[in-house]
This record gives sequence, C-alpha cells and structure tokens, in this order.
Amino acid sequence: MRFQVSWTSEAVEDLLHLHDFLTDRALEHGTSLDLADEGIAAIEHAVLLLQTSPFSCRKAIQNPFLRELVIPFGATGYVALIEITNAHQVTVAAVRHQRESDYH
Repeated sequence: MRFQVSWTSEAVEDLLHLHDFLTDRALEHGTSLDLADEGIAAIEHAVLLLQTSPFSCRKAIQNPFLRELVIPFGATGYVALIEITNAHQVTVAAVRHQRESDYH
C-alpha cells in the first residue's frame, strides 16, 4: 500500500524558515551556502519513507495517528510531525530542528 503525502502550509513555512536559518549560519561562518539546500533535500528525501511506512515513525502523543519522523542531518537533524489522516493519506504538519523545544 502506498500513501499520498501532502504538506500543510505551516510545514512549508517551516522548511523556508529552516532554509533561511541554514543560509544565515553559512554566511556567518563563511561556509558553503549549499548546506541549506542539502538540509532541505535531507528532509524531502526522508519524507519519502512516509509513502510506504508511516507507522514506523515514533508516536508523538497518545494518538496513534500523530507521529514524528526523525531526520538525521549533520551532528543533529530534524523532526517532522506527521498525521496519518486515513488509509491512503499522510500529512506533514510541521518540521523543526531537533534542538528546538517545540514546533512553530
């Protein structure tokens, strides 16, 4: 079974925020601006797992349909909050850096 994956507008805004953060960090440290694109690519690649295995993600709370996808990147990574909305649909609700305390 394959699931259709969609993104909320908030999750898309989170990606833009993370890209801007990585770009600013690269400019501050004089490193490659490619890091921002690589971070977003890592998130997009990891989200492909949701097409086939959304239940493999850890439970976010007591609701078995609300889960978190842990995405490694560099020394840390990201966490995507997902909702399995029905038997054919998964929605990425938010994305945050692992060191952030909560989703935006």
